[in-house]
Amino acid sequence: MSFQEITKILHESNAKVAVLLCHHNADPDAICSAYAFKSLLKHFNPNLEVEIGAPHGISRLSKHLLKHLPIKVETRPSVENSDVTILLDTNTIQQLNNLAEKVKTSKAPIIVIDHHAPHPETQQLAKLYITNEEVSSTCEIVYDFYKQTDVKLDENEAKALFLGIAFDTRHFIIANSSTLKKVAELVDAGVNAQETMSLLSLPMEFSERVARLKASRRIKLVRINEWIIAFSHVSAYQASAARAIIELGAHVAVVAGQKNENLEISLRAAREFYKKTGIHLGRDIARPLGEHLHGMGGGHSTAAGVNGAGDIQTVFKRCLRLLKEKLTRNQVATLK
Repeated sequence: MSFQEITKILHESNAKVAVLLCHHNADPDAICSAYAFKSLLKHFNPNLEVEIGAPHGISRLSKHLLKHLPIKVETRPSVENSDVTILLDTNTIQQLNNLAEKVKTSKAPIIVIDHHAPHPETQQLAKLYITNEEVSSTCEIVYDFYKQTDVKLDENEAKALFLGIAFDTRHFIIANSSTLKKVAELVDAGVNAQETMSLLSLPMEFSERVARLKASRRIKLVRINEWIIAFSHVSAYQASAARAIIELGAHVAVVAGQKNENLEISLRAAREFYKKTGIHLGRDIARPLGEHLHGMGGGHSTAAGVNGAGDIQTVFKRCLRLLKEKLTRNQVATLK
């Protein structure tokens, strides 16, 4: 997919306003890719009004980055005035929360730019769906647009893309050779790697420490063959708690939080688990789990999230069943 296809839709729509939408609690990859993409759009059409929006705001780390980058994010973007709506790092409409219905019913064409496993509903809604699961971040896709168009990055655009890539690769731990080549090019473009990387380090809040410790204390372990699956629950910081449990030694961590009937679930897996089993948390576990909960689920191969309605123990049983089914099916396929 090329940037030219995007500009074609903007031209056909006679677009005066484009709204770029990121998922709720938008992380650095989402806001940084949106910022760099906005700059690229403005390069080709200076008169185009471009707004970046994130329903329910952005993450704590993203807020910190806004102190060092000229990024403006609207929590109430004017979707109703948009001529073209572009979703970045967002593979399901439900991730837009209260804006989901507005986007669905809008006559504006929808473009999706993402690196997660495609979601069928979003594919049906989108006029153009640009996705690449081989890259580590949406920032990489946006960087490829710059390369396609021979547009030179300025210092802030390069820094933003560097930060988004660094964040989604866990400080390059899971970066492949293609990603590292792009990072090297961004450094050549003027990014001070050491200085910029320091922006991604925030002291852990007291409440996050407590959440991690509570989740660790509440762990229920299940062993399936050689794999250790850990289930836990905590009222906040589910993603952080899941990462901590993986660091403790689990192969898969499922951490849920409940507010009334609403559930938020974070899933994490060790790279070894994905490489040996081929189980993609976003596609194989989170998506069907989200559908079962009448909500939504998706994400990466080793990091995914689910929102829906239900109770924690029932969800854990359903998740365990999905994992067992996938592990059994993959084992049978390997034996054949």
